[in-house]
Amino acid sequence: MSDLLECLLQALPPIARITGGYATLTDKDGVRIRTVDSQGQEVQTLKGGIFHLAEQASLSGSVSVGPSQITEGAEAWSLPIGEYVLAASNFERLKCEQELEESLKKALPFIARVAGGEAVLFNEEGRRVASVGSDGQSNVNYLGKVSIAAQQAIKSQRPVIGESISGMGAVAVRIPITKKFGFGFNNEQGVQRQQKLIEEVKKFQYARYNFTDIIGSSEAIEKIKSRAAFVAKGISSIIISGETGTGKELFAQSIHNASDRRSKPFIAINCGALPESLIESVFFGYEEGAFTGAKKQGSPGAFEQANGGTIFLDEISEMDFNLQSKLLRVLQEREVTRIGGSKPLRVDVRVIASTNRDLVEMINNGTFRNDLYYRLNVVELKVPSLQQRVEDIPVLVKVFINEFNNLLGKFVTGISDQAVCRLCRYQWPGNIRQLKNCIEYIMNMVSINESTIEVSHLPQDMQNIIPQSKHLHHHGTLAEAVATVERQSIIGALQQTDGSKKDAAKLLSVSTTTLWRKMVELGIETNISIK
Repeated sequence: MSDLLECLLQALPPIARITGGYATLTDKDGVRIRTVDSQGQEVQTLKGGIFHLAEQASLSGSVSVGPSQITEGAEAWSLPIGEYVLAASNFERLKCEQELEESLKKALPFIARVAGGEAVLFNEEGRRVASVGSDGQSNVNYLGKVSIAAQQAIKSQRPVIGESISGMGAVAVRIPITKKFGFGFNNEQGVQRQQKLIEEVKKFQYARYNFTDIIGSSEAIEKIKSRAAFVAKGISSIIISGETGTGKELFAQSIHNASDRRSKPFIAINCGALPESLIESVFFGYEEGAFTGAKKQGSPGAFEQANGGTIFLDEISEMDFNLQSKLLRVLQEREVTRIGGSKPLRVDVRVIASTNRDLVEMINNGTFRNDLYYRLNVVELKVPSLQQRVEDIPVLVKVFINEFNNLLGKFVTGISDQAVCRLCRYQWPGNIRQLKNCIEYIMNMVSINESTIEVSHLPQDMQNIIPQSKHLHHHGTLAEAVATVERQSIIGALQQTDGSKKDAAKLLSVSTTTLWRKMVELGIETNISIK
């Protein structure tokens, strides 16, 4: 073996390692004598093969540069040295980059989820070759878009931070990985979430519901509807209390639409949905430059927007204690001052607040201001729970069945007495909202060829409710089924209280008058003596 050949063979491993690919020595005809990878190991399968770029270099007597024969996209060079040709390619480095790019592409859904926005992969032109939203789904509409910032990141090989081209107000980071590709992500979802919180204030620029939309004919619901309709004509503040899901907002909108302010704005604010950092600016507005990110010309607050109309403060019990004092001043002075401003603005707003908590107890615990409570609580309306108006369940069920028939494409025409009885005997801690969700679940359990809801379609915990009288078999209308349940409940209560109407009414959470009326309607002797 000649000294030149020996020297060239010894040079192959370091050349392959530094080049990041294969290094090859061929004869003058381009026949491979030896090829090694970046680890210095000989690639036996290539021995004896023809390397055309080396053959070309040998014929021209000069360095040749061209594509690798092993993989598309890789580059190679060949240098003739005497009777031999020394060549190398970046095949392995390119392969590594391709694997990295593929791995990064698979990681995009996780990056998008953590960043709270879109995650993208872009090429050396700054063009998107992959795009995934925070839901993990590909954004095919965004593919092919070119970002100048991405181009800058590739060119400078430094991260670039700037505005996102897919989401207004979102910030994007573009990070180069190699000179051929990089990845980026934005906080689009976080910005949208914040914008939605702001839009929460504006979503009820008008009130959609009236008292006729409040379903039910029970004594409890008719009484509160009658009282609400009466006070709607006034201007005093109102507190609507009741358990979660009882329909407090429906009452607030109905009061507005029955008032002389019905042609003016109705602005609803969920005090529990907005973070403390936003709620004050949402309430009172702000002037230009009041804080970082403030809009030019400033922005009116909810009280300004509701001027002449009604503002509904939903779940006011969740309001920050310090903010309560500022709200009290607005109610007392009938004026607001924007954040960063000095000039008070007069406002004419009727305030309706709602709560599912005991505000008196919160006052005693020091978490709610008593002066704000008395300012708001000029009129208090207590919306009954579903358990207090069980006779309304059948008609509510009927309404919800019709609604979900349309939404789900079902053809349910009724519900069995046994199923109604179980629904009427359930406690319903989530009230009407829970009942509606329950009917939606049931309608999903009903097959397309079934027309009647049976006990088997109910959630398991409702199926397990045992009827009060196992030997009673009743078939008829929904109203008759409910009457059966009411009769059993009254008789059971009278049995427990040894026939005392007063104690039985208390046990059933109804007035004595209601109990007597029900006993007459259901044919229960008023002088009955039950042992």
